[in-house]
Amino acid sequence: MSEAKWYVAHTYSGYENKVKVDIEKTIENRNLQDQILEVSVPMLEVSELKNGVEKLADKKMFPGYVLIHMIMNDDTWYVVRNTRGVTGFVGPGSKPVPLSDEEMASLGFGKKDVVMDFAVGDTIVVTAGAWKDTVGAVRFINEGKKTLTINVEMFGRETPVELGFTEVKRL
Repeated sequence: MSEAKWYVAHTYSGYENKVKVDIEKTIENRNLQDQILEVSVPMLEVSELKNGVEKLADKKMFPGYVLIHMIMNDDTWYVVRNTRGVTGFVGPGSKPVPLSDEEMASLGFGKKDVVMDFAVGDTIVVTAGAWKDTVGAVRFINEGKKTLTINVEMFGRETPVELGFTEVKRL
């Protein structure tokens, strides 16, 4: 059995959620749960200012597209391609091209949760990037962005630098 990959289906604008629901119903009706694993309409939470009031709203990251995690074969291709609202797969001609792991990671899919065992004041060493092998004390931790801030000496003065949790380790 082939490995499941992420594919992008093009839909009519505004039909993304309907396509998602229809594909999920078809998966259930045809018992394709082991071949079509996930259907996603990536959303992004944005802050909107309306009438002087700030509100959080969900916006589609890619209007007109649905991401589908599936094993590509004739049955799954047929199910997705013949779903009402789907105009085709993204790829040359009729051949769908899967997204790479790097592309999916940049969208936030398949990311592993990073366990943070740092506290403000801990001494850490940078393990990657431009500041590799730099030692500093943790000044601020942003768990939402999975970053921490340390001060490094640059041009004779202390300068704050923001680093990801995966770029540092405790000394």
